[in-house]
Amino acid sequence: MPPTLASLVHHSALKLTVRAGGERLDTPVRWVHASELTDPVPYMEGGELLLITALKLDAEDADAMRRYVKRLVGAGVAGLGFAVGVHYEETPKALVDAAEGEGLPLLEVPRRTPFLAISKAVSAAIAADQYRAVTAGFAAQRELTKQALSDGPEGLLTALASQVDGWAALYDASGAVVATAPEWAGRRAARITGDVERLRERAAPASSVVGGGAGDGEGGDGGDGSGEDRVELHSLGTGRRARAALAVGTAAALGTAERYAVHSAIALLTLTTERSRSLYAAEQRIGAAVLRMLLAGQPDHARGVAGDLYGGLLDAPYRMILAEAASASAGRARARAGDADADGGGATVSAEAAAVLAEAGGDLVGGLGEVVESAAARSGEAVLVVPDGERLVVLAADRGAVVAACAQYAEAVGAAQGGGEQAGDEDELVVGISAPAGPIAAGAAYKQAEQALSVARRRGRVLVEHEDLAAGSVVPLLADDAVRAFADGLLRPLYEHDATGRGDLVASLRAWLSRHGQWDAAAADLGVHRHTLRYRMRRVEEILGRSLDDPDVRMELWLALKTTASAE
Repeated sequence: MPPTLASLVHHSALKLTVRAGGERLDTPVRWVHASELTDPVPYMEGGELLLITALKLDAEDADAMRRYVKRLVGAGVAGLGFAVGVHYEETPKALVDAAEGEGLPLLEVPRRTPFLAISKAVSAAIAADQYRAVTAGFAAQRELTKQALSDGPEGLLTALASQVDGWAALYDASGAVVATAPEWAGRRAARITGDVERLRERAAPASSVVGGGAGDGEGGDGGDGSGEDRVELHSLGTGRRARAALAVGTAAALGTAERYAVHSAIALLTLTTERSRSLYAAEQRIGAAVLRMLLAGQPDHARGVAGDLYGGLLDAPYRMILAEAASASAGRARARAGDADADGGGATVSAEAAAVLAEAGGDLVGGLGEVVESAAARSGEAVLVVPDGERLVVLAADRGAVVAACAQYAEAVGAAQGGGEQAGDEDELVVGISAPAGPIAAGAAYKQAEQALSVARRRGRVLVEHEDLAAGSVVPLLADDAVRAFADGLLRPLYEHDATGRGDLVASLRAWLSRHGQWDAAAADLGVHRHTLRYRMRRVEEILGRSLDDPDVRMELWLALKTTASAE
């Protein structure tokens, strides 16, 4: 603690005597200043012990002393030291009464105690306090480092909360709470996520202070730390964009030792959350190698290379996720064309996905990578993320937080694109997700994800799951330029025949195929005799040069008819 008036009074070598304001001796002393000016206030900063001999003061004038003491109190002077045996043999009563009236501590300094001795005592005490603070700060740094190495960010937060006698919380890049210490601080940390988001909008490194009342953190607030405590927010990261944020809540402003602890925590958490580029690149190379082995049908080799890096991801059902950018103009054209299978509106988009989407700008694929990695870090799930050119490949646990976060991000992108928020030449996003697969089925899962990705691109949708394709109809898949070109070419001779007015072969063929080749039922649908229908089907075979007895021919003709019908 810094020196106080009480510590000076109890200093055996100084022999100071309290003449007034004895109830305020616990006031800290920031410095000692001697001045004989009648008005020393312009030269004071507050917190000083002012030493005088009353060389230019009429210390026995009650009105003058009241005015003098009142000015000192207004300037925040900690106390007044009056030297006796110089100009006055004892402390004048007028000065004592004025000090008592204003509550200003008044210390009597004996003649044998030079002012320099008091200055040295205060200076030594301040230096000792600073040394203790620095020593405590280094001890806190060692403890925080130990906890960070042994228990990770959670252990570091616990140690930090103990060091500052308050609470601490860690937020990820999206502003979501990752961890808190103690446990009761979770609600308090969640209540200031808006302040954390505003901090993230500023260039890193950035800091701010929220609140500043005198709450005790755990009392008077229902045990959730939601009282009027003082909360410091600090961004974490070395780049332009903050990778995380730290909140530290205390009952009062931090002291020197506590400040050392907070700065140490910032450095350690930055090292924890901001991995070096070389390490990150190495992990990506390992991930790419593991993915290649899985796709080559070598799951055992993939496990050996992965080690503990991806946990049990390779031994449990997983999903393969493929994402890439699609042309913005083409995407909007498809959106205007509509999609009968498109998801309905009203989906709830997570705050995390919306926030990352806002910051992703045109790099929506990169934004998806950040979202899935953040979700994996919060949930403790293993995830394999491999950039592959302009494509992103993700291997994630089935029914896990990563897959859910991917879907939420896709909803956010879809809402932005549907609302016209994507402008200019920025790329849109398409995502394909495979069905759940086992360790030896990576190749099949990749093909499923590619098929879903292709369908998403054709339909103008952001995300398509392969399971949805199996559950739906194959007809929407025919909405492809190549398929339509094939259908038009196959049926063109029939349309040209009908255009001459010599029959209605296209309608007859559609009716006959829809009735599975039943002549009477198809003829009844057309309102013609069955012999007429038989003649028309022979003409179809002659014009197309194909036999309707071939099931492949019937299938191709039916799909061609469905394709041209949807185009009409």
